[in-house]
Amino acid sequence: MGLCHADGRGSRVERLGQMPEYKATRSLGGKRWTSRRIAWAATAWRLRAGVGGVDDLRRNLPPSPFPALPIIGHLYLFKKPLYRTLSKISNRYGPVLLLQFGARPVLIVTSPTAAEECLTANDVVFANRPRLLAGKHLGYNFTSLSWAPYGDHWRSLRRISSLEILSSHRLQMLSHIRADEVRSLVRRLLRSRPDQTVEMKSLLFELTLNVMMRMIAGKRYYGESLAEVEEARRFREIVRKTFSLGATTSVSDFVPLMRCFGGKEYEKSLIELQRDRDGFMQNLIEEHRKRATSNCGSCSLQEDKNKTMIEVLLSLQESEPEFYKDEIIRGLMAVLLAAGIDTSSGTMEWAMSLLLNHPEVLKKAHIELENCVGNERLVEESDLKNLPYLHCILKETLRLYPAGTLLVPHESSDECKVSGFNIPRGTMLFVNLWAMQRDPKLWDDPTTFKPERFKDMEEGMRDGYKLMPFGSGRRGCPGENLAVRIVELTLGLLIQCFEWERVGKELVDMTEGPGLTMPKAHPLQAKCRPRPTMANILSQI
Repeated sequence: MGLCHADGRGSRVERLGQMPEYKATRSLGGKRWTSRRIAWAATAWRLRAGVGGVDDLRRNLPPSPFPALPIIGHLYLFKKPLYRTLSKISNRYGPVLLLQFGARPVLIVTSPTAAEECLTANDVVFANRPRLLAGKHLGYNFTSLSWAPYGDHWRSLRRISSLEILSSHRLQMLSHIRADEVRSLVRRLLRSRPDQTVEMKSLLFELTLNVMMRMIAGKRYYGESLAEVEEARRFREIVRKTFSLGATTSVSDFVPLMRCFGGKEYEKSLIELQRDRDGFMQNLIEEHRKRATSNCGSCSLQEDKNKTMIEVLLSLQESEPEFYKDEIIRGLMAVLLAAGIDTSSGTMEWAMSLLLNHPEVLKKAHIELENCVGNERLVEESDLKNLPYLHCILKETLRLYPAGTLLVPHESSDECKVSGFNIPRGTMLFVNLWAMQRDPKLWDDPTTFKPERFKDMEEGMRDGYKLMPFGSGRRGCPGENLAVRIVELTLGLLIQCFEWERVGKELVDMTEGPGLTMPKAHPLQAKCRPRPTMANILSQI
């Protein structure tokens, strides 16, 4: 706090050199800048701009590291991964921190109390999303479910997703899709040799994509039985581009001046991707529309229960064409694909990696499956409620390796107070979930994988505001129920059907890679062989 709100500006500069992050020289604008040059340049700018310690105290803003440089603010402090850097800064300045990401003020929260205040008392204020380039070009000019500002339009989209697409009733009707795809994965693994190394990342990614696309459009684009090979190839290329761009951060979102120095390439890539993605999804809509016209009046009750998401939305379009436009349907399709694939497949990869590194946990999970399900049939979704230890494994995986390390960013629509500090309007909010879920003040032995820590807790993925991997409040993830079903069913079948071991004696590398959903730096490779006790049932798959 002393460095953040010192009364004299000169004392700040004198003490600046004592801070580790400023001892090294840095290269800015092609020049070598020492910590003294950075300090004096920042001080001169802040004097001219009228911002600084005394002014911050008067305005009662949260603590903020000094200096915030002209144009770039605190961006010079950041190293990848961002959640680790922000955690270190928060450890120094406190659990409520105000940074300057270029031109954007950003609130960093790393305590459950402050997170609860943001997502309950100030839930409406923080219910907006920041206006970033991805939201403009991939979010249909900020009108899709993920990017729309809080209001009537967003509430309508949320209602559609919760009641028509992701409701428990709809998910139950489509449970056969998830069962089919997980069994298809089991068949692929059965074809591998016992001594063969299996690359799990791609298998789990393809599984999740097939589940989502069958729910959305009734088609699968990976693995066996592909009806339209060229269409599948085109879809896979769109997916590759989507996740490649998703792992990129555009500095021009925070420093608009950068668009004059090459920042436009990122925007061009977004526009090109959206054109390809939009055309592909529109073709699927037209295909469903033609099919519905040719089959008019011949739909049976069973077929009605198995309607894809596109079919459901097209039927709603007939009654409310002014709202359920094709663009709305394409937007909902894009949100499901972007939010539901990499997150679920990544979580399964982390979970399997943890189980391989902790064979005693893997053994305990198998014993639970044997006691609950046995060896004469495969585990089903209806069994999941009777597998509490499997649920604890997922919960502990999401604690250590949350797909949304900083949650999806929020933005304040008005001034508010958090932990007694004034938060300006237009401030981005990052809740550092990764830091909270590994905080030794909140968790015993926080970096150790211990599913047992959740054995006496309630069902669900929440533990107050110190564990909330799917977010909270109005902008909480509506697909939580679907994600849990996919992940637990897949893990259950993999554990029930196969004996697993690491490729070598070394532990699986748990290094985190770059990206928005915290992927593994090194894709998981493992060896598996069918369990002898499951030989009879596996021969019938």
